[in-house]
Amino acid sequence: MSLTVTTDKDTGVTVVTLDRPEHLNAIDLAMRDELVAGWRELRFDDTVRAVVLTGAGERAFCTGLDRDVVVPQPDSPYMMDDPLLRVGPKSNDLWKPVVAAVRGMACGGAFYLLGEADFVVADTTATFFDPHTTYGMVSAYESMLMALRMPPGEAARMALMGSAERLSARRAHEVGLVSELTEPGGALAAAVDCATVIAGYPTEGVQGTVRALWAAREAALAHAFAQAPHLITLGNLPDERQGELFRARRRAFRTR
Repeated sequence: MSLTVTTDKDTGVTVVTLDRPEHLNAIDLAMRDELVAGWRELRFDDTVRAVVLTGAGERAFCTGLDRDVVVPQPDSPYMMDDPLLRVGPKSNDLWKPVVAAVRGMACGGAFYLLGEADFVVADTTATFFDPHTTYGMVSAYESMLMALRMPPGEAARMALMGSAERLSARRAHEVGLVSELTEPGGALAAAVDCATVIAGYPTEGVQGTVRALWAAREAALAHAFAQAPHLITLGNLPDERQGELFRARRRAFRTR
């Protein structure tokens, strides 16, 4: 199992932990399937009234899709299979509040999860970046989700600067991606505290509010997402060339 799910029956808070710390909590197909099944299961558990999503270990919340994953694709730009497109809670019709707790790196495909969390708590070790352009890939779904969480210029800078630059926890807090900043190691406890408060409120009002907040965003996302497969098909380099760029990447980066 690559997910750990624990529920406090007294508070109604479930903590979902991405549990592949030796792989920086990168998402392979097994974890993807567990996330989809997990969100669907939480829909039917009335004892769960709020959820916290976090990553195991100190180095990363999640580093996106595991680069060892092979995703067979149909030979058509109209039927591209994105393995992470349904990995988030909203994509699985979970209208219970989800608070993300971030420690360490959150990058690339992690934004599918952060983009569908209701808000993000991070500690001062957290950094955020999107490496797609560095490796000759289009940042489509990821940047679309971040464009609705951050000022447009900040979302554009993060998407375009690739692996050369990382957004610090402090800067992420300043621009609104992160709602609360904690000391190192404190994000999970702070997120659980928030979730516990929310879980204590009447369920229908909370879930209706989650749904209303998402409704304000989903029309824009649906329109943007409709363009994503074509943009990716047109803009992505072949896999072999992406691999060459990945192996030749610079290790140095700036944190701002």
